[in-house]
Amino acid sequence: MRPNFEDTAIAFELKSDSELERAYFLFKLIANEPLVRIGTAVTNFAVKAHLPVEGLIRATVFDHFCGGVNEEDCMPVIDRMFEKGVRAILDYSVEGKEKEDQFDFALKKTMEVLDFVKEKDAIPFAVFKPTGMGRFKIYEKVSAGSQLDEKEQEEWNRIVQRYDCICQKAHDMEVALLIDAEESWMQDAADDIVLQMMRKYNRERPVVFNTAQMYRWDRLDYLKKLKSLATDEGFKVGIKVVRGAYMEKENDRAEEMGYKSPICESKQATDENFDAAIDFMVEHLDTFSIFAGTHNEASTYRLIDLMQANGIAVDDNRIWFGQLYGMSDHITYNLAAHGYNVAKYLPYGPVRDVMPYLIRRAEENTSVAGQTTRELSLLKKEKERRKI
Repeated sequence: MRPNFEDTAIAFELKSDSELERAYFLFKLIANEPLVRIGTAVTNFAVKAHLPVEGLIRATVFDHFCGGVNEEDCMPVIDRMFEKGVRAILDYSVEGKEKEDQFDFALKKTMEVLDFVKEKDAIPFAVFKPTGMGRFKIYEKVSAGSQLDEKEQEEWNRIVQRYDCICQKAHDMEVALLIDAEESWMQDAADDIVLQMMRKYNRERPVVFNTAQMYRWDRLDYLKKLKSLATDEGFKVGIKVVRGAYMEKENDRAEEMGYKSPICESKQATDENFDAAIDFMVEHLDTFSIFAGTHNEASTYRLIDLMQANGIAVDDNRIWFGQLYGMSDHITYNLAAHGYNVAKYLPYGPVRDVMPYLIRRAEENTSVAGQTTRELSLLKKEKERRKI
């Protein structure tokens, strides 16, 4: 039987009345684009000016979208979700760092999370961003095929070494590792390193997962190429499949620099591309393991139907569903109630350092009007059911 995404009693069971009210209030704010713009500017100013706003941020937007300021702080959230069959993926969401000591610190945090993952059944994956391990400009230069000078080459070697260090530990501990995708003009370099890691560490099982952003029209060909390489060379492919998070930036850069945008021409084309990727990977489940990162109900139902049509068990470890913490609880908790493998991305980190992530989250929700409207309608439905 299919999960019912309209079941708000299951979706919001973990939320107290006051948490439900806070969520409703936040999404009402996010639905107001001018308010988000003003709020973002004011928050940025307050954080940079070191005004005492952390308490307010923590009590509202931070606690809704983040698990805590460190791993231990996240544990109550992780344990509560796990009681309902929902796993957590600890995501150290500090962005925009540029220095070697900051990259080394991100490496250290990821290695610590791997230890955490090994101890907790509630945390099935570790995760990191490519730019957590090295400068964006270096990825960009390598992706463009530009010559690196001696210093840059050493810097690039350190980036590869950081990946290898994390992937080696994940392999040895039998923990799966999700590597996020970023902007297209730096992604080829990241893809090349991830392919090296898959060849090295995915021989017996999928340890290393790359991310395919299906708003890019070339990503289905990328998956087909990976399938061919994996078959010829004898390794497994882990893929986190998402729609993508940098659409406006991608289109603006393409227009500004006069090249064809890497983004699909319409929302419908993106949806079709995402579904085609899911179809292809399910068809080749002997090679692929899938982490479907989606807040789209139709795509989620499509994967559920494919699993049923192909006799794939709901808890087959080769297929996972994932959503962001603070969003789409109606999908997450109803999937878990039916026994599917499902996990929430749980961002964490110091309040001030996580602000760029939170601002991006608010801006993305504002630009995807249907998402915010859906969240509000479900929260309203649950408030009425509880007679709040």
